[in-house]
Amino acid sequence: MDVFQERLAVVKILVADDHDLVRETIAAFLLAEGIEVADTAASLEGALGAMAQINYDLVMLDHEMPSMQGLTGLSQVLQKQPDVAVAIMSSGTSRALAEAALEAGAIGFVPKKMASRAMVNAVRLMAKGDAFAPMGLLDADRAPGAPLADLTRREASVLRGICDGKANKEIARDLDLQEVTVKLHVKTLSRKLHAKNRTHAAMIARNGGFI
Repeated sequence: MDVFQERLAVVKILVADDHDLVRETIAAFLLAEGIEVADTAASLEGALGAMAQINYDLVMLDHEMPSMQGLTGLSQVLQKQPDVAVAIMSSGTSRALAEAALEAGAIGFVPKKMASRAMVNAVRLMAKGDAFAPMGLLDADRAPGAPLADLTRREASVLRGICDGKANKEIARDLDLQEVTVKLHVKTLSRKLHAKNRTHAAMIARNGGFI
């Protein structure tokens, strides 16, 4: 994609929430802040129907929707469209829920109580493929930056590749390593960072000032 095409790229967001006022308010604010497409759905089924018609950059699912059945709805969406970026919204700020959502494959966790501008920034970040959770929500019990300082130079290089959204094969090629070696580094750095998965590792890196 050249620069001209990139400027013309339209950001498409889908907001799924069973409360009319909530989803319409979020969508209206996203549109007001320059998001080109902010569609809405009132249920998981409605979201899946919309996703069958449009390739969204980000789908935001309300965790409390009855049709979601907890995080089962997230799994259903990712099974049908494994490449879509899906964020979980919640009326609360549960650390356990945030961790579970990221572990299940969500790109982010968005409390509905977030300030409007902060939510827009988070949406733009996730629409580009970057993970998001409120600062400190997942790592409140650990000293900022301490786990990152424990990484070896090679682990840090692998983590940069993860933050760039690269697969193990791509990281191996860039670093002139065997893919099995990269997998080992991913496992080791994830353990050091207490990361649930690659998305969580990238988020810890960003929140810790690594990138």
